[in-house]
Amino acid sequence: MDILEKFFGLFKEIWSTGILGTGLKDLILAAGIFLIFLIFRGIFSKIILKRIENFTTKSSNQFDNTLVQALEGPIKFFPIVLGFFVASHFISASNKGLIVVENLNRSLVTLLIFWFFHQIIEPLFFLFKNLESLITKDLIHWIARSCKIIILVIGFAAILEIWGIKVGPIVAGLGLFGVAVALGAQDLFKNLISGILVLVEKRFKIGDVISVDSVVEGKVEKIGFRSTVIRRFDKSLCIIPNFQFAEKAVTNTTRSTGKRIDWIIGLEYKTSSDQIKNIKSKIEKFISASEEFLPDPDWPTFVKFDAFADSSINIRIRCYTKSKEYKEYIETKDKLGLEIKKIVEENKASFAFPSQSIYVEKIDK
Repeated sequence: MDILEKFFGLFKEIWSTGILGTGLKDLILAAGIFLIFLIFRGIFSKIILKRIENFTTKSSNQFDNTLVQALEGPIKFFPIVLGFFVASHFISASNKGLIVVENLNRSLVTLLIFWFFHQIIEPLFFLFKNLESLITKDLIHWIARSCKIIILVIGFAAILEIWGIKVGPIVAGLGLFGVAVALGAQDLFKNLISGILVLVEKRFKIGDVISVDSVVEGKVEKIGFRSTVIRRFDKSLCIIPNFQFAEKAVTNTTRSTGKRIDWIIGLEYKTSSDQIKNIKSKIEKFISASEEFLPDPDWPTFVKFDAFADSSINIRIRCYTKSKEYKEYIETKDKLGLEIKKIVEENKASFAFPSQSIYVEKIDK
C-alpha cells in the first residue's frame, strides 16, 4: 500500500508540476488550443485564400496576383504564431519556463514579420516597372535579391538577440574574416563590380547576342554576380568571368539597327562600260525596291565601282537588312546573291576568277 501511495503521490506531483513548473493539465489544454488554431489554419488556407486567389485572377492587374502568391506562406504561418501565443497564456510555469515561452513567442513574431518583408520585396519591385527605362531588369533582380539577403540577415540577428546571443562580437569576427577573405578573393570582387557595371551601363541583357573580342560569341542566358552564361552558336555553354566585359571590347549584335551586307563582286576585264553601268543600276534598283533592305540616310546603300584588281573589275555592294534575326538575314543575302548572278548573266557578262596570263616573246636569232 505504501508503494501505491508513493506512486500516486509522484503521479500527482508530476501532473501538477509537469515540465519547467507547468502542469500536464495546462500543457494538454495549451496543446488542444494550439491544435484548434492548426485546424483553423487549414480551413483558412483552403477557403479564404482560395477565394482571394480567385478574385485576383479575374483582375487585369498582375501586382495583386504576385502579392497573394508571395504572401501565401506568411499568411498560413500567422495562425500558428497566434495559436502558440494564445496557448502559452494558459501555461503557468516557473520563471525559467516563462522566459523560454516568452522568447519563443517573440521569436515566432519576429520570424513572421521578417518573412513578410522578405516576401513582399518582389511584388514591390514589380510595381517599379518604370525603373526599367533607367536601369536594366537584371539589375532590378539583383537589387531585390540583395534586399532579401539583408532582411534575412537582420531577422536572424534579431532572433539571436532575443535568446541573449550578442551579435556584435559575431559581426566583428566576421569583419576580420571578411578582410582576410577579401585579400584572397580579389578576382571575386573584381567580377562582382564588373557585373554591376554591365547592368548599370546596360551593355547587354538576357537574350542579347554579343561578341566579346577574342573570347566568345553567342546569346546571353544568365547574368550572375560573378560570371555570365553565354550559349555559343554551336549550342555549347560558356561561362565568362564578368571582368572580361570590363577589359575586352563587347559588340552587342542585337542592338544593331540592321545587319550589313558588304560584298565585292569581280567582273571580267572584257566587260564593257555600258554593261558595268547596267549591272550597277539594276542591282541598286533591286535593293531600293525590296522591303527587306533598310533605307537609312546616315548609312546609305551603294553599288559603286571599287577598283581595278589584278584579274577583275571590282564593284562594291554595301547595304543593310531590316531584320536583325540571323535566319532572315541569311535568307535576304541568299535572295540578293541570286539576283546579282541573274543580272550579270542577263547583261551577257561574267564573273572573274583569279587568273594570270603569261606572254612569251619570240626572239629572232
